[in-house]
Amino acid sequence: MRRNGGILNVVRGSSFDTLKMKPAEATDLFFFIIIFFFFLTEMLLFLRNLISIAPRAATRVSLFSPIIHCHPNSNFLRALSSNRCSVGCPLVFFTSFLFVIRLPFSTKSNPSSFLGDLDKETLRNIVEQERWNDPRIVCLFDSAIAPIWVSKFLVELKEYPFLALKLFKLVGNQTGFRHTTESYCILVHILFYARMYFDADAVLRELVSLSWVLPDCDVFDVLWSTRNVCVPGFGVFDALFSVLVELGMLEEANQCFWRMSRFRVLPKTRSCNALLHRLSNSGKVELSRKFFKDMLGAGINPSVFTYNIMINYMCKEGDMEKASGTFAEMKHRGLTPDIVTYNSLIDGFGKVGKLEEAVCIFKEMKNVGCEPDVISFNALINCFCKLEKLPQALKYLHEIKNHGLKPNVVTYSTLIDAFCKEGMMQEALKFFVDMRRVGLFPNEYTYTSLVDANCKAGNLTEALKLTNEMLEVGISLNIVGYSVLLNGLCEDERIKEAEEVFMAMLKAGLTPNLQIYSALVHGYIKAKKMEKAMDILNEMKEKNIKPDLLLYGTIIWGLCSQNKLDESELMVDEMKSSGLSANHFIYTTLMDAYFKAGKTMEALSLLQEMHDSGIEVNVVTYCALIDGLCKKGLVQEATSCFARMVEVGLQPNVAVYTALMDGFCKSNCIEAARKLFNEMQEKGIIPDRAAYTALIDGNLKHGNLQEALDLRNRMIEMGMELDLHAYTSLIWGFSECGQVQQAKMWLDEMTEKGILPDEILCVCLLRKYYELGNIVEAVELQNELVNRGLIKGTCNNAVPDTKT
Repeated sequence: MRRNGGILNVVRGSSFDTLKMKPAEATDLFFFIIIFFFFLTEMLLFLRNLISIAPRAATRVSLFSPIIHCHPNSNFLRALSSNRCSVGCPLVFFTSFLFVIRLPFSTKSNPSSFLGDLDKETLRNIVEQERWNDPRIVCLFDSAIAPIWVSKFLVELKEYPFLALKLFKLVGNQTGFRHTTESYCILVHILFYARMYFDADAVLRELVSLSWVLPDCDVFDVLWSTRNVCVPGFGVFDALFSVLVELGMLEEANQCFWRMSRFRVLPKTRSCNALLHRLSNSGKVELSRKFFKDMLGAGINPSVFTYNIMINYMCKEGDMEKASGTFAEMKHRGLTPDIVTYNSLIDGFGKVGKLEEAVCIFKEMKNVGCEPDVISFNALINCFCKLEKLPQALKYLHEIKNHGLKPNVVTYSTLIDAFCKEGMMQEALKFFVDMRRVGLFPNEYTYTSLVDANCKAGNLTEALKLTNEMLEVGISLNIVGYSVLLNGLCEDERIKEAEEVFMAMLKAGLTPNLQIYSALVHGYIKAKKMEKAMDILNEMKEKNIKPDLLLYGTIIWGLCSQNKLDESELMVDEMKSSGLSANHFIYTTLMDAYFKAGKTMEALSLLQEMHDSGIEVNVVTYCALIDGLCKKGLVQEATSCFARMVEVGLQPNVAVYTALMDGFCKSNCIEAARKLFNEMQEKGIIPDRAAYTALIDGNLKHGNLQEALDLRNRMIEMGMELDLHAYTSLIWGFSECGQVQQAKMWLDEMTEKGILPDEILCVCLLRKYYELGNIVEAVELQNELVNRGLIKGTCNNAVPDTKT
């Protein structure tokens, strides 16, 4: 402070005597000098940290510690030139002086006379007896160079590690005091040499975690430069490496490994495994593989666990070629694969569909005497279930029991899910009951599979019952469970309940994802609430959730179904601007909508656009095209499309045949329709109800009543129930041919089945009675139809005369 005061006096003196300045100007100059001095200090300290890393190793820990020579084999130190070292050393001393000046301490007296008298024994007694009021200790905290003295004291107490730690903690708790990196590193060496590993690890954690400390490479350098405080032991560097890994500083740990390998201070295999495991789990593909390669290149002997980490990671990535290569390399090194190795490979091969390889690994496992466990069998069962090979999966279930093992929750849940996906609900429920009978509790995956299957089967009551049971046993619905439930409710058009489930999900603190929003959009569209569907889409955009191709397709389908072609085209433009290209489903939807709107040319232009974009035209697209052309009376063009479809190798399905048959019938080409119907059967395609109805309708229009009846009888024989369209064709066709009694029989039959005819059909039949002069029967029929509510009016209302 006296020195600072002297400077201030010089400034003042020069201000008034030499420079002849005014007091205000002198004050400005004084503050300018202070600010300039501060920034100069900071810049020099930064420069010191930048270039003094290597000189630390070559000079000393602090001003009071013994000289430590450079490591003769240090490539890192050798890379630094002698000129740089000569600059670095004076800079270290000068910036140490600046560090003293900027510390938040004030020196009330010269501490050297007090602290210089402290020998090792005296210092030990003070710390041991906790004589913190000793004038020399009090003087220490008043000293500007306190951090440097602490480093010296720690070195003096290196033979008393407990006392060194005690002093370190006490000093560190003083207000405004901050340990230097050197002090931390000296203490770590002392504690590690004393085998106080837990405390050493805690100090390292604190050092690495401090926000003001320089990056880990600087910590490594200081730790290296202070290594001779005790008998050199390189395990401390492994401890630093491990701390970085445990704190999740994976990039820093990798850099630390590189520096350790340069100094030939290698971490233990166990520590390397920890980093490898963290890298693999964090999805850092390239860094994980590079570290594995560097680890082997550095001469570190990998363990079975090392290879297990890499093989498991490669299997999860689906890179079975490299996994197999690593497995072979592992055995070549003389390491014996364990059950974890084999389980990873079985699971990996199964997930990429290579069941034969998975089974081979399983057999090898047993041949070498490595007994499979439940996880091994579960992996195989899962593989076969995913590929819809339930019989083989069940075979391994029996093998589990033959090995004296017990199936666990994963075993049962996997099989229940497989049964659900196959639509075998009874078997799924049997396993569900069985697992609880043996004392296993279903998890959220088990319940979700059953809820999903029931929703898809339309058994929403059972799905909701299972959901309530799940909640009652304390299993919360996750986002997948909510998505499944919403899909089921929206598919069944129970949109109000779907909204309640959505609100419950929000209340549970879950954030809606793309699948949740897509289910709601689909539900609103099915409920013909297009505005609400668009509101959901806008909400997604506000939350930066990007719609996918499936959602855009659903919205375009909804708009097209409501004949909103302009909005559909705008949605297609928006989809393309977001980087998505229309698929065959979207093109087919638009094509069908254009045909229905009478825009035949626009529909045909979409077909050309599909060809130009390289989008494969499938059977569904051809079906929409042929049906649209037929409905516009362009049967010849539809026939050409049908022939082209066969030429490109596509097999027309029943829907395509039905569309073309209907076109032929409406164009009075009944023979062509009949020929197509026979051709379809010859190719093994079983006509459905729509196909029979189209041909019945065509025959009736041509007056072929008996052939129409034969077709109707064949439908009944095949177990097909007539629907509204079939009955309408029969009633209209027979009544037009004067067979009103038969037509009346069809009308009675359909109403008895709960199928209600429309008013136009009833009026047509009634008028035909009047036309044929069956007035009494006509009046009776009219009264009957009015009473049933099938036509409007009263029993006294007469049907207008057909001539008028």
